[in-house]
Amino acid sequence: MEDFEKVYTEYFNLIFGFVLSLCHDEALAEEVTQESFFKALKSIDKFRGDCKLSVWLCQIAKNTLNTELQKQKRYAETDENTLPDNETPEEMLVRKETAKELHFLLHDLAEPYKEVFWMRTFGELSFREIGEIFEKTESWARVTYHRARLKLKEGLK
Repeated sequence: MEDFEKVYTEYFNLIFGFVLSLCHDEALAEEVTQESFFKALKSIDKFRGDCKLSVWLCQIAKNTLNTELQKQKRYAETDENTLPDNETPEEMLVRKETAKELHFLLHDLAEPYKEVFWMRTFGELSFREIGEIFEKTESWARVTYHRARLKLKEGLK
């Protein structure tokens, strides 16, 4: 337990910053970060060391955030039948199909490409921040991100 307190102290700011960069909501980021560390504590025996501890914690945080956003989405009252201005039903269908295809391609993308692409695109993290999370260089993060983009573009063709 004492060791986990060290982990919490050492990685809290990194995980909180990562979650905040994804959701842009301090209260939600705080809640998700706390929940993520609670989940990590419960499953610390499952950490095999296949990746850096920071990457493992970021993955837990990302999954926790996704779960929370899905809950919020279910409870939110949205009118999905409304079309955006100037978008025909056909254009909307193509956009949704492409997004769905891209989601599957991203899901099947090998690590670390998937995580780096996700952090850069959806997390809006800088290449420097991504490099720090993986304990690599900024150049490594940049190259990995661009290779991931190429793989996704190839898959969409």
